[in-house]
Amino acid sequence: MSGYERDDETAREHRQLELPEDRYQEELAFLIGYDNGPRPPGWRLTPRSVVLFICGSGQEPLRTADGRQLVVPRKFVGDRALVERCVVTLAGERGLLLVGEPGTAKSMLSELLSAAVCGSSTLTVQGSAGTTEDQLRYGWNYAMLLAKGPSREALVPSPVLTAMTRGAVARVEEVTRCLPEVQDALVSLLSERRMSVPELAGEGADGTVHAVPGFTLIATANLRDRGVSEMSAALKRRFNFEEVSPIADLDAEVALVRSQATAALTRSGAAFGVDDAVLEALVTAFRDLRSGRSAEGWEVERPSTVMSTAEAVHVASSMGLGAAYLSDGRDVVRTLPGHLLGTVRKDDPADHARLLGYWDGPVRRRAENGAPLWRTLWELRDELA
Repeated sequence: MSGYERDDETAREHRQLELPEDRYQEELAFLIGYDNGPRPPGWRLTPRSVVLFICGSGQEPLRTADGRQLVVPRKFVGDRALVERCVVTLAGERGLLLVGEPGTAKSMLSELLSAAVCGSSTLTVQGSAGTTEDQLRYGWNYAMLLAKGPSREALVPSPVLTAMTRGAVARVEEVTRCLPEVQDALVSLLSERRMSVPELAGEGADGTVHAVPGFTLIATANLRDRGVSEMSAALKRRFNFEEVSPIADLDAEVALVRSQATAALTRSGAAFGVDDAVLEALVTAFRDLRSGRSAEGWEVERPSTVMSTAEAVHVASSMGLGAAYLSDGRDVVRTLPGHLLGTVRKDDPADHARLLGYWDGPVRRRAENGAPLWRTLWELRDELA
């Protein structure tokens, strides 16, 4: 093993967050041998195995022909049919656009799909108002350009161009935050499957780079960003749209928040000490405020802030960190109102009044109906002042 490889291995062990292709390396290797069915060009796994990797195998272990077996855990808490449609879209080498509210795991799903299909989730462009067309196409190593002139050695390919030459999946995050002229660079890429590099025309052919089989693109967009840079009709036609919705089942969302918060505290060297009942109350509050209606059917005024599952994970992690590092004997539930207020007031100060309205409505009613935890939360109303 070279010194570079040892350094890379050491760095990988100390990453805050692992790439899915590294974190699930054992599962991906197992699934390659599990299903010998037909694979689309350039794919590491069969489409069926990609769905299994993301949605899990349930409690039943998968078995290979040589006797190995493995239970594949569920990684994306959502509709299996949605994942299947995404996989079929990619198998047809068509662009996939994942849309939804912030915090609904669109990026995570795109990472998992990329890792399973081509073994890499890193060929990514982060869309923003500052994203340039070069970041979707190519740039130059100017020192080499001045020394040797235009050449393939001097060319700095974008993640998209790299994916085209490898037959891999490229990802564009927050595509609607890119300016329209930058978005338009994707139109020809997705329809013609080639990119013109006129500076290289003298090196043979016409300086055109053609995509090899397997190349495709996954983009994500937040529904709240529709008005930032509306996609053109031409670009929309190059994508299949799939909406990623909030988690429908309370128990599934609680389990996800618990596992994600536990993982976050484990990385911090602490144990997750938030009681299950407190965690369920936290997620219930998020779901009530997100939907505008409580689980009992009582109307709730929705705040302008997105009360996403991702935000619930952040609050649960903060409560767990406080209990681990700053505990002074207080019940962790006493910190919940303050954390909720910090989340709700992100976008509009008027949301403070909406949270107080939630306390005066569902929280008070649950307290009056005899729920002990909600009675404690009702008594903490002054914490919101």
